[in-house]
Amino acid sequence: MEFLTTSEAADYVRLGERKLYELVTEGAIPGSKVTGKWLFPRHELDLWVLSGLARPAGMIATDPPPIVGGSPDDLLEWALRESGSALASLAEGTARGVDRLQRGEVIAAAVHFHSDGIFEGSAGNANIAAARTMPGLRDALLVGLTRREQGLLLPPGNPKRLHSLSDVLSSGAQMAVRQPGSGAQMLLDMLLRRAGAGQKDLHRLQPPCLTNPDLAAAIRAGKAACGIAPRATAKSAGLDFVPLLWEDFDLLMRQRSYFRPQVQALIAFFGQKRWNQRAGELGGYDPAPSGKIRFAA
Repeated sequence: MEFLTTSEAADYVRLGERKLYELVTEGAIPGSKVTGKWLFPRHELDLWVLSGLARPAGMIATDPPPIVGGSPDDLLEWALRESGSALASLAEGTARGVDRLQRGEVIAAAVHFHSDGIFEGSAGNANIAAARTMPGLRDALLVGLTRREQGLLLPPGNPKRLHSLSDVLSSGAQMAVRQPGSGAQMLLDMLLRRAGAGQKDLHRLQPPCLTNPDLAAAIRAGKAACGIAPRATAKSAGLDFVPLLWEDFDLLMRQRSYFRPQVQALIAFFGQKRWNQRAGELGGYDPAPSGKIRFAA
């Protein structure tokens, strides 16, 4: 990340240094004070300018409502309540969240994409790859939420002794699944392809579960022998858990939405001790990426 000095930043945004000082001391412009001197991330200045961009009437829709769509998640739902951001939640899965974001129906979408060509821990992960190619989102911005552990949810004691997707396939165990377009279903499809199998080889519970808690409830009630969801879902439902992989879980938004007060309130909350503590309590979260800009179109 490139940092500008006060004089460089003033030149960059075409302001006098005195006016720049006024804005940064009022908290109206992004900057960081290091050993008594202000430094300004160039990329944050770009976003600040874009946030106030004026467009002709009719060129774009009005500002989207303060709703976070996309994937359901225990830690995110808690943060939306506790941060005071006034952001509501509409958890319908990754693909539905992106669709609503493109139509201007939500301000951000929580996403976790999965792709065969992109493996865990790679620099160009699936969320970034997807954001690069989304039609109608040329101003896409990805803000890190957390890294999240996904795995198999199982009844207490794991009575069928399922320790991998291969075990599920070979045993014919019934599996609770999420709806098409959800990140969990993308993950399952990817794992099946890597195993040389497909949906036809899986004994699926129907209809699909719309949320992680719905999937956990189906397993708890004995309707299914397993399903894929985050570790936190297993812990809250009292289910066993077999880890499969860690994934990046991000907030996707338009660049102009980044400086909306509600979004800034949520991002500021990510830096608080309570966020890290709650991540540890729920289990299966690594909050290291929280609040970091991971991609900007």
